[in-house]
Amino acid sequence: MGIEEFYALAEAADVGDGDALIAVDRALIQLGLACALPSLNKDASRHAIAEALALGASPQQIQEIVSVIAGLGVHSLMLTSSLITEAAGLADADGVIVFTQQEQQIWDDRVGNDPFWHRMEDELPGFLRSMLKLSPAQFEAFFDFCAVPWQTRTVSARTKELLAMASDAMPSHRFMPGFKLHLANAIKMGASRAAIKDCLELAAGAPSHIGVA
Repeated sequence: MGIEEFYALAEAADVGDGDALIAVDRALIQLGLACALPSLNKDASRHAIAEALALGASPQQIQEIVSVIAGLGVHSLMLTSSLITEAAGLADADGVIVFTQQEQQIWDDRVGNDPFWHRMEDELPGFLRSMLKLSPAQFEAFFDFCAVPWQTRTVSARTKELLAMASDAMPSHRFMPGFKLHLANAIKMGASRAAIKDCLELAAGAPSHIGVA
C-alpha cells in the first residue's frame, strides 16, 4: 500500500483549502510521529519537545500528544481480534458473535449508540464485538485507555485527530481503517485541506526507527 492512496483520499475529501498548520500544532504532530512505535526516535522526540515548548506548548499538552500516539498499540487488537474469533469458531453459523447477558450489558454501557464507535465498526467490522467476546477486561481497558487524552483536553480535538490521521499514514505503519476514520473526524472538526496535506507530508517524512539504546 503506497502513500498515494492516502493522498488520494485526502484530495477527494469535501473540504476547503483553508490555512496550513500553525507552528505549535506542527511541532506537536512532529513529536507524535517521532515517538510513535514505527519511529520511536529519541533524538527526534527530544528536538520536537524542545521546539514545542519554545513555541508555547505546555508540558501537559506535550504529554497529551504522547498519550494520543501511545494508542497506536491498540492496532494490534484491531488487526487480530476478528481473526482469533474466526479461527476459534466463536461466532454462530451465520458468522455472528452472540453475547451473553453480561457481555451485552458491557456493550451497551461502552458502545451504546455512540456514532464514533459505530463508524469504527464500519471501518473494522467485528473488531469491537470480537474483543469483547475474547476478553471483557481487555474491552473495558481499551475504552479507558483510549479515553485519557480526550478527557484531559489540553490540545484541541482537531489537532489530536490530525495527529492520529498522520500516524496512520506513516510509511512503516499505513493503517487505512484508522486513517479514514480520523480523516473524517478531522474534517468534521474543521480541518482544512492545507492542514491535512501538511500532516501527510510530515507523515511521509517521519524519522526512521534506529533503535533505542
